[in-house]
This record gives sequence, C-alpha cells and structure tokens, in this order.
Amino acid sequence: MSKNPKQFIRAALSVLLAFAIGVAGVAAVAKDKKEETRYPDAIRHVPKNDLTSSSDQKMLQSAIDAVNNGDDAKAQQEAQKVIDSSHSKYAKGIALQVLANIKFNAQDYKGAIATYKQLLDLNSVSNDTYFDSMYNMAAAYIGDGQYQAALDELKIWREQGKRETADSYALEGNADYRLQKYPDAIAAMKKAISMTDKPKESWNSILMASYSESGQSGQASSVIDDQLAKDPTNKALAHNALVVYTQANQSDKALALLEREQKTGMITAEDDYISAAKFYASIAQNEAKPEVALRGAQLLQQGFDKGAVKASAENYKLLGDAYMIAQKEDLALTAYAKASPLANNGDLDYLRAQILGSQTEWVQARNVLQKGIARGMTHMGKAYLLLGKLDLGNKDKAAAKAAFLKAEQEAESRDEAQAQLAKLGGKK
Repeated sequence: MSKNPKQFIRAALSVLLAFAIGVAGVAAVAKDKKEETRYPDAIRHVPKNDLTSSSDQKMLQSAIDAVNNGDDAKAQQEAQKVIDSSHSKYAKGIALQVLANIKFNAQDYKGAIATYKQLLDLNSVSNDTYFDSMYNMAAAYIGDGQYQAALDELKIWREQGKRETADSYALEGNADYRLQKYPDAIAAMKKAISMTDKPKESWNSILMASYSESGQSGQASSVIDDQLAKDPTNKALAHNALVVYTQANQSDKALALLEREQKTGMITAEDDYISAAKFYASIAQNEAKPEVALRGAQLLQQGFDKGAVKASAENYKLLGDAYMIAQKEDLALTAYAKASPLANNGDLDYLRAQILGSQTEWVQARNVLQKGIARGMTHMGKAYLLLGKLDLGNKDKAAAKAAFLKAEQEAESRDEAQAQLAKLGGKK
C-alpha cells in the first residue's frame, strides 16, 4: 500500500474512475419535422431538411444500417460517399455524425472532436442530432484529456439546448475531478445522483474520491456506507470502502468489513487474499497492533493452502512482511525462505540474514547472505556491510575487514564502510 493515502485511494479507485460514457446512437433519416423530442426548449433555429435525392437517402441509410449492424468499415465508406458526392447539407451532417461516432467508439478522440466540429459548423441537422453531437464532443474532450474544453462545451450545450440530465452533471463532475476542482466535482456529482433513482456506480465513486481528496474523509465514508448497504457483496465496492475507512482512520469499520468478507465467502480469488493481507498489515502498522497483521498473515496462508494464492516470490514476501509486522520472526523467516528461490536475485536473502543476525545466529546468517550475494543484490554495498557486521558478531575480524573493503567500493556504503574499517585499525 502507498504511504500517501491520497495516492492510494486514487489508485484503488482507478477502475471505477476510468472514464466510460456511451455515445448517443446515430439518428435515423428524418421522415418529417416532428423528430425532435429531447430538446423541445432549445434556442437554436432548426434549419430546413434539404434532403430530396433518393440516391442520397439510400446511401445515407446504408451507412446508418451498417453502423447498426456493427460494420464500421462499411459505414465509414458509405458515409464518406455521402460527404463527397451529396449536395444536401442535411445528408452531409448525418454522415459526419456517423463518422464522428465511429471514431469516438474507436477511442480516436481527436478525430471525433474534429468531425463533430465539422458537423456543428455545417449547422444542417435537427436539434436532436446537433445537440447530441455537441454533448458527445464534450465527452470526447474528456477522453482526450481536455477537461476544461469539456466543461466549456457542456456549458454551451446547456445554454443553447436548454436541457439538464443526470449524465451531463456526471460528465461535468468527471471533468472537475480530473482538474482537481473537488468542491465543483462534489456539487456536480450530488446533482447527478439526485436526478435519478439509478445512479451509476462510478458517480458515487467520483463523489467519494472528491470528498477524500478535499480532506472530507468522513463524508467519503458516508457515501461508501450507503453504497455498501445497497450492494453488500460487491467486491470492488468493498475494496474501495476499505481504502476510505483506512484513510479516515476508521480501523474498526475496516476490520469489521474484512471479517464480514471472510464470513460471507467474498474472499476467494488471489487478489482478494492479497488485498486483505495488505489492509490488515496497514492497519496493524497505523494502529501499532501486531495481532492485526497476524490475522492477515493467517488469512494469506489459507489462500496458499487452498491453492488460491500462487507460490511466488512476491506473495511469499508479503506473507513474510505480515509476520514481521506481527512480530513473528520465525514464521517470517520460513516465508522468506520460500520466497527466495523463486526470486530473481538475492535481495530476500538479505532480509533473512538481517533477521538471523538479530537473533545472533551469526554463522547461519552469514551463509544465507553469501548465497544471496552470489546471486546478485540490488544493494551490494549494504550486503557487504551486513556481511562484515555478521563476521564481527562471529569474532572474525579478518573476514569482517575483507567485507568492509568490498563495501567501500560502493558509493552507497562507502562512508559507513570506512568508519567500520577505522574501528578495526585501518585497511591494512
């Protein structure tokens, strides 16, 4: 877990905060002037539909049918034909909408924005098509990371289209959150949630994250409590709740939720066991309660025993770390010993040697460390420093001096190595 709570919550909520919004469907070719239903109070003057050519209408309908059938390549081809050959501005506008929506769905947000702009500049389609495309362009701006542009476009959409929707306020809150305008994001998300009885899960997540980022952990906790009450078996939601509770120093609520997850069978997959162990360890460190870390270690061991958690250096190291926080050094040594042969280098042997050295097991610690050094370590200087100290513990000054001389060759350990050598009477 990150030492910075804000960074951790941002990472933990990354999936739910990932931007995802659907594009409005491509409008069918108008048959009459009564097609507009979504923007009845719009202030824009609707231009006359100038589509009269049956061949143009056929090409346009072919493009729309292709979109509806999932054949984007054909849709693009047919839409481009309309743009290149039709004399109807209306037909070209609908064709541009087809192309823009395809680009949006392909996550070509820059291309979508440019094409939506062409459609709006042409100003030839119905209010539904025109304002839906404007809204979609605001969404494309968010997809492209242009959050202020998205807010500006939404403002125009509301002012001219005279329409307010829950989705539009959620889109606004999304942009505000990404611009770190947390009070604005909170206001927009609360407005979005108030306008529907079925708010999307990501809306509450952004609201919760905005509260957390603005230092209102208690409010974030209230939001997640409400979500959990409605969907108590949602694993992702429970994970996010643990993040919020931990950040808000509500360890009792976090521990109660962890226990409930176990009793209700929510911890089944490897990620579940690993996540729970990390939360237990974090709470144990924050609250200085080693017994809490032990619960996490025991749960992780259950995951190994059931085959749900794979045997890997990373997972066994996590087990060892949990036992260390729980002040169970012997169990930590066993876990690190299992992790070591699965690792790419000897770093874990350094940890084992440190623990064994603290237990005055000088010979065993030295043997473990030497094997690790032979495999290579990230910090060789520190390894040789430790080796020298273990040799001193074993009353072998000659070996200790040799180890400190090697440590002196590394920049990270040079000063301490020289100090140790001075205590031993110099390099000779």
